[in-house]
Amino acid sequence: MAREATAVRKKPSRGRASNRIRIFDTTLRDGEQSPGCSMDHFQKVQMALQLEKLGVDIIEAGFPIASNDEFESVRDVAKAITKTSVAGLSRSAREDIDRCWEAVRHAKKPRIHTFIATSDIHLKHKLKMTRAELLKEIAASVRHARKLCKDVEWSAEDATRSDWDFLAETVKIAIEEGATTINLPDTVGYIIPSEFKRFWEHIFEKVPSYDDVVFSAHCHDDLGLAVANSIVAIESGVRQVECTINGIGERAGNASLEEFVMAIATRRDELNYRSGVKTREIYPTSRLLTSMTGVPVQPNKAVVGKNAFAHEAGIHQHGVISKAITYEIMTPKSVGRPSNTLVLGKHSGRAGLRKRYEQLGFKMSREDITAIYPRFIDLADKKKEVYDEDLIALLQQNRAEGGENYYNLEFLQVTSSTGTQPASTATVKIRQGEAEFSEVSQGNGPVDAAINAICRVVGIECRLADFSVNAVTRGRDALAEVNMMVEFDGDLQIAGHATSPDTVEAGAKAFVNAVNKFKLTEDMRKPAGKGRKAKQPAERPRGI
Repeated sequence: MAREATAVRKKPSRGRASNRIRIFDTTLRDGEQSPGCSMDHFQKVQMALQLEKLGVDIIEAGFPIASNDEFESVRDVAKAITKTSVAGLSRSAREDIDRCWEAVRHAKKPRIHTFIATSDIHLKHKLKMTRAELLKEIAASVRHARKLCKDVEWSAEDATRSDWDFLAETVKIAIEEGATTINLPDTVGYIIPSEFKRFWEHIFEKVPSYDDVVFSAHCHDDLGLAVANSIVAIESGVRQVECTINGIGERAGNASLEEFVMAIATRRDELNYRSGVKTREIYPTSRLLTSMTGVPVQPNKAVVGKNAFAHEAGIHQHGVISKAITYEIMTPKSVGRPSNTLVLGKHSGRAGLRKRYEQLGFKMSREDITAIYPRFIDLADKKKEVYDEDLIALLQQNRAEGGENYYNLEFLQVTSSTGTQPASTATVKIRQGEAEFSEVSQGNGPVDAAINAICRVVGIECRLADFSVNAVTRGRDALAEVNMMVEFDGDLQIAGHATSPDTVEAGAKAFVNAVNKFKLTEDMRKPAGKGRKAKQPAERPRGI
């Protein structure tokens, strides 16, 4: 691979002398490829609407060729979004590009994002192509995409491990055939920042027409360098950064949107760039994604982690009380995080609840408040104090359960004791449509007993692969957040998520949540003639 940088030239302006960075969010595509982070049709549309509210420039909605349901999800996102560009990913094959266009053409601003690998590693072991054959494939694919759509992004998979001189040739061809955005990904998170700087200098030196297009960076976090590499890229002249909420994605994930955006927002003295992201929507967006996938962020995660604005050491506490800037380089409010203050109780009315949600940044209709108010009153009766975090957790739970469920937990009673085997007995009542069913079962603990009873009602065999409990709020009566991974049919793993002041109830509801997702998956797999086409790809295609 070429590794010698050519003569350093002035920082390229990307043709517009602009410091505006486009944010390309791929949470719904690359992010969803992260194990356990899949979203159903309804959730994808809701997440896309929140991403538009967040202010990203491009939403990559999915991989339309992957399945019929994926195609429908991308198409419905394209129809729902009114301002933001909507992209679909496709490989270089004509049928991939055609399928992608059919899905995104409904968008106000559609984009076809087509890719192919350019490294010798991929050419030899995956594509089985020569360099000459690859150049012809790039020209044909970009030319065909441009005939369908005026906004075409071309990506060179595994760009950073490609021969840099040959990579420059592929870029020239893509530009000549009409690509408007050129994305050069660090697909496996291999490159380091100083090397990435030389990489971009080399590409801009070798590609004379680089001012005619927008260059993009798509960095993975295998070495923990995705955000650092993205910053180096914009300092080198790149004007689009591809990232995901909470940094989710293949393997170790992608560049984290919240970390990148807050880096350029906080360090304007060194990074004179701006994005269109409304930073106060960052935390609500992070929480919404967590509620949908059931995959929490680690407590010490930058910007959105539970401990990001927590101070335990006495010296830190004294400093923050005196002046927050002593230990906080950004404020919680700047990213939309709520304060830990008591705001509402069981005597509060709907108007007060709606007003507080508005203060937290959520625009709620009267219908929204009517739907969530009974949950709020039930929580207020059980808790002495209701915090802003409780309100957000209620909202996330209400949104996550907004779709029609197959089963609903109507009643749960558990008895436990020590020194006996089995240790717990659970009675559950499950509603399915207008019918209700009850079962009693035993288990090694209260959650185990509840899950066993639910399994008897729904007639499903499964295995609990992972289980975690987090305290969403403070105190002995804190709201418990349960995330679990349930294995169905021997290999299908589905995440379940729920919150409740009672940990056992949260565990039971999280399991019902996973079962409902499994039933939806079963319906999607039904043969043609029962609502969906039977043909599915043998293996879900993976992207950059």
